[in-house]
Amino acid sequence: MTRAVPEPTYRRFAPGIGTLALRPFDLTEDVTTLHSWVTRPYARYWGLLDASVADVHAEYLRIERSAHHHAFLGEHDGRPAFLMERYEPASDAVGQTFDVAPGDVGMHVLVGPPDTPVPGFTAAVFEMIMDYLFSDPLVDRVVVEPDVRNLKIQALNERMGFRKHSVVQLPDKQAWLSFCTRDQYADALRMNEAG
Repeated sequence: MTRAVPEPTYRRFAPGIGTLALRPFDLTEDVTTLHSWVTRPYARYWGLLDASVADVHAEYLRIERSAHHHAFLGEHDGRPAFLMERYEPASDAVGQTFDVAPGDVGMHVLVGPPDTPVPGFTAAVFEMIMDYLFSDPLVDRVVVEPDVRNLKIQALNERMGFRKHSVVQLPDKQAWLSFCTRDQYADALRMNEAG
């Protein structure tokens, strides 16, 4: 008998894309899928290229037990499609690199490899995640710290309203510390819609 996975925490319909949903990451059901994503070359900045399934399980067990870091599996029309992590910067290494303010939340995102590429999919996922984070009235600013070599995510961050702050040294990478306020995100959405 298959165990029921958690119900979605957040769901929205993206025109031309389909239904996107976020639910808590399930260690039993989702580790094998995530392992198949993080060990592919495109996910090199995730830092788990050589990880075993047991390594991925151990990392997400650590996150599950954390009071300040939470993992969510994203689904596209009911199928696993992306991973999002939400964390408290004050309890993370990045919090040592800037003055953490009340209302700051950190975010990581990894989109799984598509069976068939869907134009605009990654942007729709990113927008849905930002909408989810800002649906929390206590969140004022989203913090990201992509690897300085990861130009694709930096471009997407900028498109969604993030502003680069500084290059910082973290335990596992040199990163572009970047911030996006609620207003910067709203302005970016308006600009993106205007074309």
